[in-house]
Amino acid sequence: MGEVWRALDESLGRRVAVKCLKPVGQSRDAGFTRILQERFRREARVAAALQHRGITVVHDFGEHDGVLYLVMELLEGRNLLQVLDDARRHPLPVPDITDIAEQVAAALEYTHAQGIVHRDLKPANIMRLTDGAVKICDFGIARLGHDIGFTSRLTGTGVAMGTPNYMSPEQIGGSAEVDHRSDLYSLGCVLYELATGAPPFDLGDAWSILVGHRDTPPEPPRAKRPELPGDLERLILDLLAKDPEDRPQDAADVGGRLKGMRAAASVTAPGTVSASGAGVPAWARSLTTGTAARSTRAHRITAPPYPGLSGAWSTRTMAVAAEPGTLAARHTEAIDLARTGDWRQAYDLHIAVATDRDHTLGPDHPDTLASHHEAAYCLTRLGRVEEALRVYEYVADVRRRVLGPDHPDTLAARHEAAYALGRLGHHPAAHQVYSAVLAARERTIGADHPDTLQCKHNLAVNLAQSGRTEEAHATAAEVAGARARVLGADHPATLVSRFEVGYTLGRTGRWADALDTFREVATARARVLGPDHAETLAARYETGICLGRLGRSAEALALYEGLVADRTRMAGSADAETLRARHALGVDLGRLGHWDRALAEARDVAAVRARVLGATHPDTLVSKREIAVCLGWLGRWADALTVYQEVADARESVLGPAHRATLTSRNEQAHCLEQLGRSAEAQALYRRVSAQREKAPERL
Repeated sequence: MGEVWRALDESLGRRVAVKCLKPVGQSRDAGFTRILQERFRREARVAAALQHRGITVVHDFGEHDGVLYLVMELLEGRNLLQVLDDARRHPLPVPDITDIAEQVAAALEYTHAQGIVHRDLKPANIMRLTDGAVKICDFGIARLGHDIGFTSRLTGTGVAMGTPNYMSPEQIGGSAEVDHRSDLYSLGCVLYELATGAPPFDLGDAWSILVGHRDTPPEPPRAKRPELPGDLERLILDLLAKDPEDRPQDAADVGGRLKGMRAAASVTAPGTVSASGAGVPAWARSLTTGTAARSTRAHRITAPPYPGLSGAWSTRTMAVAAEPGTLAARHTEAIDLARTGDWRQAYDLHIAVATDRDHTLGPDHPDTLASHHEAAYCLTRLGRVEEALRVYEYVADVRRRVLGPDHPDTLAARHEAAYALGRLGHHPAAHQVYSAVLAARERTIGADHPDTLQCKHNLAVNLAQSGRTEEAHATAAEVAGARARVLGADHPATLVSRFEVGYTLGRTGRWADALDTFREVATARARVLGPDHAETLAARYETGICLGRLGRSAEALALYEGLVADRTRMAGSADAETLRARHALGVDLGRLGHWDRALAEARDVAAVRARVLGATHPDTLVSKREIAVCLGWLGRWADALTVYQEVADARESVLGPAHRATLTSRNEQAHCLEQLGRSAEAQALYRRVSAQREKAPERL
């Protein structure tokens, strides 16, 4: 119904998109023309009333020489139809699908709360921007829930409005009962296409498609793509229910299920170790040793240094010479506080200096922005990553405007923003930013510049966290090779990338190659950094993981005994890494059948973690569960039952009754009941778990 033009708003100097009502040929009567014009005006009113990050912003609306126009923000990116076509209709990676779905669900939750139903949600109306953000476009046939009569005059009674491949059954019938759940059905169609490469009823002609939506159950997505996660398939099929009452009842429910999937994925994130040795039963094969020790932080990007700053800030104007000495001294003091690990005081001081610099030098001065950037770095170290992300994005935007998009300082802030996005689990968005920064650095400073290679390294880490392991391995290997050539084979940065190569080798099941890599890295780090350096010890830990995976548990046990001694000597018995090494030691004791020793180790680790982290901390509960595993192997089923029940109750109180970890613990509790001959209680508990899974499959 319209044409969209790229334009320049001369009054404000900004690029915009202008949508003009498509001219109607003489074959159309005046009444039809009036309907189109009224619909266009309504689109403007509907869209202008919506203010949400996931919806296209409308700036202006008017008429010129009989042509109606809508002025909107100019979106740089591709709509999902183009994304699929660019990929030659190959399905998108699962993290991309869930990221897109979560953003669309948030936008729909907002619009539905305003009483607005989109009614034409489809890939062509969903834009994915270059930074990973997702926006819904084109409310041209949106239905105002509080003004049905007005809408009916535009559409006509019983006239189906929408696009056949994405229309809900109630839309096809021209039902007066079309409400927000129709948009959820369309979202299900979109997600089905992103997950499989084709819409759910890809039947050629429009009539067959409509009949399919109305009468035919969709083929399960995993019939076309077996590796698709079961909880994602369940969500898609629930959204595609014929009866609106059988679908999720609102977009908030959809968003919650997607968040649950992301949380469940983080439970099985890098660093888990499965006790899959011979003779270990299925119910005991989820032992974890915690998060892998990897250097994934965006290393501080170095540039020509100047006094007082530890970051990448090389742009200082002549005004710096006139800056009050107290501000420079206070900035230096904040940097020193950060170096000693006093992040809270460092943050407070950086904020104070930033405020004073804003008054003295101006908000856009490089030193003011440098203080904000350093404050954001402290926020990251304090675990306040969402706040840090907002500050980094602010600094990047101002630097882009003042210094230019390719300036090293602008790219440094964007790099840190990408790191924060990755920490928050927004890996597709982080990938977009890393890719853009990498392209700019390759263009401006060259592919082998250390800053370029650091960005590429972080891109490889983010790929691994997104589940794109083969790409991550190839990228990490490229960076390791380039760093060896530019910096030397034993340079710490080279070893960080080789460490990442070993990690991705393990993720792809090549444990023998991973073992060789980690051993080489550990040897080189011991030589360059010293045998007690944290990175040397991290490489030794991963070496033990590989040995265990290869069934060489006796060697792994000997390695962890030495590692625990070194960690205790360096950081103390309550240090998180010491406890992590002790947990791994206990796992290998169990693999070797030394269950009494494994039990003692698990109890000690659980006690320390409970004291340091709290009784219901996930790591504490992992250790308690290990106690129960050992008790089961020792035949002490009554004691094991008590511990499993304690863990299950704690997980239920913290995570909820339908969380995957909670249900796993309940199943293990039921297994103990079976071992004790209490079959009726066991079966009742199994049924309870099954009912929870059916009731809330998104949380499994």
